[in-house]
Amino acid sequence: MTTSYNLTEMQPEQKAPNCRRIMLFDMSCGGHHAAYIQHLISYWGEYNLPEYIDIVVTPKFLEQHQDVVELATIYGSDQLRFVPITAKEEAELGPWSTFMRRKVRALREWSLMSRYAKTLGTTECLLMYFDTFQFSAVLRRKLPCPFSGLYFRPRFHYGDFEPGTLSWKDHLRHWQERLHISLALRHPQFKTLFCLDEFAVKHLNQFSSNAQLVYLPDPVQTYSDSESKAKSLKENLGIEPDRLVCLVFGVIDSRKGIHQILEAVAMLPPHLCQKLCLLLVGPISSVDKTWVEVQITKLSQFQLVQIVTHDQFVIDSEIQPYFHIADVVVATYQRHVGTSSILIRAATAQKPVLCCDYGLMGEWTRHYKLGLTVNSASTSEIANGLIQFLQESPEKFFNTSKARDFAQQNSAEKYAETIFNYM
Repeated sequence: MTTSYNLTEMQPEQKAPNCRRIMLFDMSCGGHHAAYIQHLISYWGEYNLPEYIDIVVTPKFLEQHQDVVELATIYGSDQLRFVPITAKEEAELGPWSTFMRRKVRALREWSLMSRYAKTLGTTECLLMYFDTFQFSAVLRRKLPCPFSGLYFRPRFHYGDFEPGTLSWKDHLRHWQERLHISLALRHPQFKTLFCLDEFAVKHLNQFSSNAQLVYLPDPVQTYSDSESKAKSLKENLGIEPDRLVCLVFGVIDSRKGIHQILEAVAMLPPHLCQKLCLLLVGPISSVDKTWVEVQITKLSQFQLVQIVTHDQFVIDSEIQPYFHIADVVVATYQRHVGTSSILIRAATAQKPVLCCDYGLMGEWTRHYKLGLTVNSASTSEIANGLIQFLQESPEKFFNTSKARDFAQQNSAEKYAETIFNYM
């Protein structure tokens, strides 16, 4: 059994009077969303914090992330509970399919959050993905209580980063984003903005604001048995000896650059292909699946490369061993905005990356000397990057000390500690 409640089941006696009651609000399931909630639950339970926590999620979250939901039962307290919205409420939010539908859905999510905050007796809301709610904050829409939010994708400062120049569309977009966030921060109920981009905070501090502005580590949980699991994992996957293992982790799709990666492998000379194992770990997107499978078949027939796939979702506690068996982690995202735990996991395992040169990911890689950066839209640049790793020792492109500092900076405990300290 999990500790979860439907809003219609809430009784007045269930609400503790005169207590601090925080609501975590998140209407998404994939990617980082479950882990970010999990880290807060773990910290709350480990340190026996006095706050009451209501975690408002979709019914799908309860189905997909039972391991996270069960944490509420492990700590055995009614002070922390999952509150799923109803299927009808979820349907009424609408899809994310077009620009206008995304805007409408975001406005509806704010209204839904307000209603739940009022019914639950919430004293403070934490928006687990504030980016969605910027427009409502700009409009000064009221809530029954103060709110804080996690800000993932600022890019108005990307002109500070090397390399490349910005188009006029980029400049216009950055100007719009700067205007929107500056107006949002003036919302009278805005308490704390937790920003996951350390380089953006100095710019945010220049705005006139009612809110505290805090850099938030992008959390990765480490497990003591990760390294011991790596050896058996490598054997189970059937990775051939003496091959350089290049790991692509997460949802395998066009956003991660899987098309460019496979095309780059096809460009490698045969004597280097026989040194390479490309390890694809994570569910292959249904949109890209047929193309990916055809390309893998072709490469396996005409090249000497080994390609190993693990086409499944991997729970948090089982992720890190894949990074330990890798020699290089490939993170050639396509024009990705914001953070990526892939870089932190690679640094934790002390493995270099072949990373996109754009945005925060590129800047992290250069600043902390985590590996090589390339124009991820260019197949030939990715191929050249792979060639450098195949011909030289991967450690040549990696600063052990800086990577260790980067990994320690982004621990799950520091993430949760920061949030609870500033709320």
